[in-house]
Amino acid sequence: MAKTNNLEAAYRATTYRVFLPCGICDLRVGEPNETLRCWLETTGGTQFAVITAHNPGSVVVDDASNDERQAQLECDLLEGNYEPYAGQNLPDAADAPVEESCFVPDLAPEDACALAADYGQNAVICGGIDAIPQLVWVEDYES
Repeated sequence: MAKTNNLEAAYRATTYRVFLPCGICDLRVGEPNETLRCWLETTGGTQFAVITAHNPGSVVVDDASNDERQAQLECDLLEGNYEPYAGQNLPDAADAPVEESCFVPDLAPEDACALAADYGQNAVICGGIDAIPQLVWVEDYES
């Protein structure tokens, strides 16, 4: 449980930056984002997820492996008929790595978790039309 608490604290102490056509949105778990809310409303979006393939299991791996995994994740999303937007996970801790990520409109939490599990991830960020990002543990959706 201590590991989960430490991971949760680290994930909550991260800015999830997404690059949308309307501009940059800096998302924080549990905090509404008005720019994202307006974008979702304008596009008719009802849900979203932020997912990465970097550093599976929250264990830092080399850049080449992360880049390869992230490219494959993006291909999987495109093949699934999703339109991912570029993102970055920016930890508050100076010694923690910045991770490339994808912001994916209309990706349901259960589907985001299934995909994240394929890439060894512990959690994803998900939200709805209210544009309040939530931390969702992959294990909560595993059967």
